[in-house]
Amino acid sequence: MKKILLAIITILSPLLTFAQETSEMGLDQKIDQLFGDATGWFVNFIFYQIPFSDTVQVYWVLFPLIIGATYFTLYFKLINFSGFFTAINIVRGKYDDIDHHESMEGAGDSTPGGDAIETIAVEGHEGEVTHFQALTAALSATVGLGNIAGVAIAVSIGGAGATFWMIVAGLLGMASKFVECTLGVKYRDIAEDGTVYGGPMYYLTKGLKEKGLGKLGKVLAFLFAIFVIGGSFGGGNMFQVNQAFQLVENITGGEASFLHGKGWLFGLIMAVLVGIVIIGGIKKIAKVTDKIVPFMVVIYVAASLFVLIAKYDMIGDAFVQIFNGAFSPEGVVGGAVGVLVQGFRRAAFSNEAGIGSASIAHSAVKTKYPASEGLVALLEPFIDTVVVCTMTALVLIITGNVVSENASLNDAQAILLTSGAFESVISWFPYVLTVAVVLFAFSTMISWSYYGFQGWAYLFGRTKKMEYAYKLLFCVFVVIGAAASLGSVIGFSDAMIFAMMVPNMVGLVLLAPKVKGELTKYLAAIKGKK
Repeated sequence: MKKILLAIITILSPLLTFAQETSEMGLDQKIDQLFGDATGWFVNFIFYQIPFSDTVQVYWVLFPLIIGATYFTLYFKLINFSGFFTAINIVRGKYDDIDHHESMEGAGDSTPGGDAIETIAVEGHEGEVTHFQALTAALSATVGLGNIAGVAIAVSIGGAGATFWMIVAGLLGMASKFVECTLGVKYRDIAEDGTVYGGPMYYLTKGLKEKGLGKLGKVLAFLFAIFVIGGSFGGGNMFQVNQAFQLVENITGGEASFLHGKGWLFGLIMAVLVGIVIIGGIKKIAKVTDKIVPFMVVIYVAASLFVLIAKYDMIGDAFVQIFNGAFSPEGVVGGAVGVLVQGFRRAAFSNEAGIGSASIAHSAVKTKYPASEGLVALLEPFIDTVVVCTMTALVLIITGNVVSENASLNDAQAILLTSGAFESVISWFPYVLTVAVVLFAFSTMISWSYYGFQGWAYLFGRTKKMEYAYKLLFCVFVVIGAAASLGSVIGFSDAMIFAMMVPNMVGLVLLAPKVKGELTKYLAAIKGKK
């Protein structure tokens, strides 16, 4: 461990001077411009907006996500709601003994997808983490800046009514999460040492091969692996540490702060902390996230409840604004479509349902029944969007921070807007929020490092050399993200995250019948237990 940390510091130390020099010379901006010119076509394609009116434009990527989530909700007969309490019982451990039966009867194919004969002996291995740890590992990648900054942007542009559509999108997204995470477990690979490799790369190749679409599966898996690596370096890393640094710098005095111009120092500290955790793999990540995530969510929700209780007489009016604004809005963009778009867009950005990323973390769960983890996963959009995002929106509405004078807020400004909303009731809360944002960023980075590594291992092999090469590179990007202002790079990586949706959604729709079979087996096992 000491040698690895020393290697991280050795690699990062030359970047410290470089980051400081580029900050003064503006070299990072020049690089950013060149990169933007080279990749702009891809970003413009992924984030192409279909015009509905002079004021309302809709990202095309939202349509597959929304339509897919609605299809899965209907196909699985409202599993979002019917499976909710079963999911809670699974996390509580009520059905753990089902997984410890010696007989695998009814548990599904022990070698799904036609694995090599040598892997049969280890295919029955139960995984690496518990249901709760898998849930928190996946939640740590989604609960974060989108819940704070994203909600502020949504209500600033779309008004209070955007909150309603965020909730609807979160509820629909539960079905997408159920499907992709069930497939993640069903088609995972387990190495001889017990390490789990899972996610869309594997259910696209194995699952589609079963349906006679092997070549399509390989192409889709290859594309997904590239996109998830790019997304892990940018949106799951550089963007997170950059926004966290901006808030820390602001709370410590802005331009007068001792950290002003020292993003590299903040980045170096975060890189070392991230490095310590990610070197240990998913087990170490899960041990950290199962402590950080509940703590973060409890602190944030408790503060939100404190504001709501302090202004309890305004809660009824806030809900009236939400429902009225959802269907008859009078706001900046005007029209129900504009408000609907803002709500769905921010919910999709926040909970990543249909993107495929969460299935990578959930694949490592200890279970013999894939549908058990699919049910656990459907809790994720509920916690992320229905609970945390709604709390943020209510605080913003009650404190009068619904419509901003500047409707084109960036994420850093949006965080400050949310911070100001809390500060109006809890004077010292900006300091707590700063700690929460840093923890949100940290937990998101360690989880996305795991997602990116899974794509990396799929493309370049599972050797220790390849593993450490990726993890060292990831830590380097932490420093760069904090020190530089690489807007185009982050924009490109965000586009890659949403590009993951394209190959993933194709696979989810084609493999939905397999998920239905797994759900039937698991529910039968639960019924047999009773």
